Amino acid sequence: MRPLRLARIAAEAEGIRLRSRARRAMVRIALMILALALLLAAAAFGHVAAWFWLRQRWEPQVAALVLAGADAVLAFLVLLLAARSTDSRVEREALAVRQRAVESIAGTFAFSALAGQLLRIVADFVRRGRS
Repeated sequence: MRPLRLARIAAEAEGIRLRSRARRAMVRIALMILALALLLAAAAFGHVAAWFWLRQRWEPQVAALVLAGADAVLAFLVLLLAARSTDSRVEREALAVRQRAVESIAGTFAFSALAGQLLRIVADFVRRGRS
């Protein structure tokens, strides 16, 4: 009965870990969408202001290149922030519980297999002794 209990514990721990990971992924997606919307709005207003300011000092082509470079840097920074998210404490603990339960199951089955082999050897020995 112990292996079944350990398998159930492992499955529950994995379920907790997967639900937590899915919840974190949903929050990350929502934050990325919000960051993208804010970045687009800021970029639009910033482009208008920057375009007028840069056009007074440089040729229109140079002003466009400067604005494109600034957009690329901002987008890279937002992507770095989104990629920083790591596993939560709950996910790490659930993974550790699952791994311990799976190891215990394997140990139980290994012991059962060894005990079965030992019983067969003893039974064969007893049968030979009677013959």
